[in-house]
Amino acid sequence: AAGVGQQWVLVEMVQAFYEAPAYHLILEGILILWIIRLLFSKTYKLQERSDLTLKEKEELIEEWQPEPLVPPVPKDHPALNYNIVSGPPTHIITVNGKECINFASFNFLGLLNNEKVKSAAQASLKKYGVGTCGPRGFYGTFDVHLELEERLAKFMRTEEAIIYSYGFATIASAIPAYSKRGDIVFVDEAACFAIQKGLQASRSNIKLFKHNDMADLERLLKEQETEDQKNPRKARVTRRFIVVEGLYMNTGDICPLPELIKLKYKYKVRIFLEESLSFGVLGAHGRGITEHFGINIDDIDLISANMENSLASIGGFCCGRSFIIDHQRLSGQGYCFSASLPPLLAAAAIEALNIMEDNPDIFQTLRAKCERIHKALQGISGLKVVGESFSPALHLQLKESCGSRENDVKLLKRVVDHCMNSGIALTQARYLEKEEKCLPPPSIRVVITVEQTEQELDKAASLLKEAAQSVLN
Repeated sequence: AAGVGQQWVLVEMVQAFYEAPAYHLILEGILILWIIRLLFSKTYKLQERSDLTLKEKEELIEEWQPEPLVPPVPKDHPALNYNIVSGPPTHIITVNGKECINFASFNFLGLLNNEKVKSAAQASLKKYGVGTCGPRGFYGTFDVHLELEERLAKFMRTEEAIIYSYGFATIASAIPAYSKRGDIVFVDEAACFAIQKGLQASRSNIKLFKHNDMADLERLLKEQETEDQKNPRKARVTRRFIVVEGLYMNTGDICPLPELIKLKYKYKVRIFLEESLSFGVLGAHGRGITEHFGINIDDIDLISANMENSLASIGGFCCGRSFIIDHQRLSGQGYCFSASLPPLLAAAAIEALNIMEDNPDIFQTLRAKCERIHKALQGISGLKVVGESFSPALHLQLKESCGSRENDVKLLKRVVDHCMNSGIALTQARYLEKEEKCLPPPSIRVVITVEQTEQELDKAASLLKEAAQSVLN
């Protein structure tokens, strides 16, 4: 019976072979031939090896030229030809031996040479010495550090604050402490370089929106919401952040914070706010953009600022809820691995806070002077003013480019040099051109402080107009 069954199967196979379409038989035949070829062909071909003689090897070695370790830099590059300052960079600054009115340093509240601040720093120097020689977790925490953190938290009306010894590293360390690979960060394309470095270190998915364009930001948020609906499991473990500046360093513009708060709660994202330019400037008491707009500071997940502008010290701080700040003490790289802030600089920052609290009128004085020069700089031939009227750091950009960035930079340098020769110290905004995500146009930065008199503000505006007329026309 078994033999009959096998014969019947064989008959059916032969019958099926005759009944199959011709193209089917051709395709099967090709596949069979291809399989046979693969089975019997070599997987690779051995190439003939030709050994070089000793002389040929030496000739090749002599001809080989390694690529330069760094790209060639012209001798006239601004980084290699910097201005030299003698004495403190206060209201009057001595640059390259020439005395000028300072419109370049970020000493907004004029505290850099304040006698009370210097006395506090000197007393701390006698008590603690110069530096700390250790990070906060390894005998680098001094009582003055804890006092400064407490004072900053109280001033900003938050639960807790944390200080860093380097302003640039503050936001650059804070971002990767929370945002990791796979998380999503929506960031303004005009964000400063410190934010960009923090984003790079986080290895998160970065989505840039147009500068201060809330419609473009909401478009990106909607697109992400649609993507999240396709993969709910992934969406549940993906964190989303919006990173903005209070006053933008590269533009002098203020961010539309009330609209950002609405988008935060609508799309369930967290907001990180960098306030290095707005802290000690905006608001009736200098608390920054939240006070300026009358927004509850608890609506912001994390606020970061440096102490190198209004407080005239060094370092930076972050403030917010306790559980958020405490996380940085374990994950903030600049906090964990850098030597802590020298106590004398912490003492100076505390005294600067005292002055800010005791003299709230100083912020209105600064605002009035900002508005005065902003108005005076309007209508300069060939130049346009970029930035809010109350921003203490304005930008002057060319109305029309000369055709290349290099030529634009050289032209603006001539304007700066003209003003320097007339006793006004200005500077061009500097960028790492190959590193910037969205490179801003070349500009002259004009910095306003409370120490500048109305006559000096008018003089600076007049000289800028004269220099533009001379150089650009």
